Amino acid sequence: MSPPTDLPEMEYRFLGRSGLQVSAISLGGWLTYGGHVDREGTYACMKAAYDVGVNFFDCAEVYARGESERVMGEAIKKFGWQRNDLVISTKIYWGSAFSTRPLDYVDLIYAHRLDRNTSMEETVRAFNHLIDTGKALYWGTSEWDADEIAEARHYADKLNLIGPLMEQPRYNMLERLRVESTLAHLLRSPQSLGLTIFSPLRQGILSGKYKSGIPPDSRFAQTQLEFISGFWKRTGQDEFQAMVDTVSKLEPIAERLGVKQSVLALAWVLANKHVSSAITGASSPEQVYENVEAVRMYKLLTEEVLGEIDEILGNKPPAVVMRF
Repeated sequence: MSPPTDLPEMEYRFLGRSGLQVSAISLGGWLTYGGHVDREGTYACMKAAYDVGVNFFDCAEVYARGESERVMGEAIKKFGWQRNDLVISTKIYWGSAFSTRPLDYVDLIYAHRLDRNTSMEETVRAFNHLIDTGKALYWGTSEWDADEIAEARHYADKLNLIGPLMEQPRYNMLERLRVESTLAHLLRSPQSLGLTIFSPLRQGILSGKYKSGIPPDSRFAQTQLEFISGFWKRTGQDEFQAMVDTVSKLEPIAERLGVKQSVLALAWVLANKHVSSAITGASSPEQVYENVEAVRMYKLLTEEVLGEIDEILGNKPPAVVMRF
């Protein structure tokens, strides 16, 4: 399937203070590749992403118990893509990412979570060992607190080692506090922490597809999945409905701009200049192409439109005061 001819040109952004550039829209394998999307489906989605300029592919050792890494790595080999044209990431915490991945190295390696039973100095040394042995080029964090990232950078400076370059937080219209407030001081130069955010659509809630209830073939209906059952344990029906009701109020804005609500939500994320890349999921090439539309749309989000969105969401964190 060939990409639509009217898609916007992909945009590339620097990853933090490095010279590495990643596509503003990236493709991740969480809950999809190696899981409910089969090999041929994975190949099709990755090929579609590559063809429209996506160079950043994200994975983790825990996704589909390692199968996601394997099948995404196989796709890279299958299509014969030049390795230095790609930015491949993985994350470690629950297992060993390098035992299953059919690639010689990854560009980005994340501490998927912080092991607080291990000293920060030991953690920093461990990730530098991966860099020193050629298994990774940069390291970063995922869902770490700001003070923990700052502590890691402190030890790296003290030991003349490499500190974390990027953080992978959850960020979307409904979850803003960590990126816009908690991490704010680490995003300014010279800190310039790169952000490769995940869950930009809040597991599909921001697409608006739950406005009339939960379709039987949708993700949130699959309660047999561990992730979904965990979601419902953490989130009551009233809280879920409140999110759906808020998202429904965004529909007129999307209609006025002539885009789907999912594209509006992605565009809103990209409008944050600190976001290096928004990691998206897709189970079909059509979803890949739809996500890329956000690269064009975010440039049309004026301050007036963003203010209108903020008023509906009602969750904008207080601005960080630079000087009283």
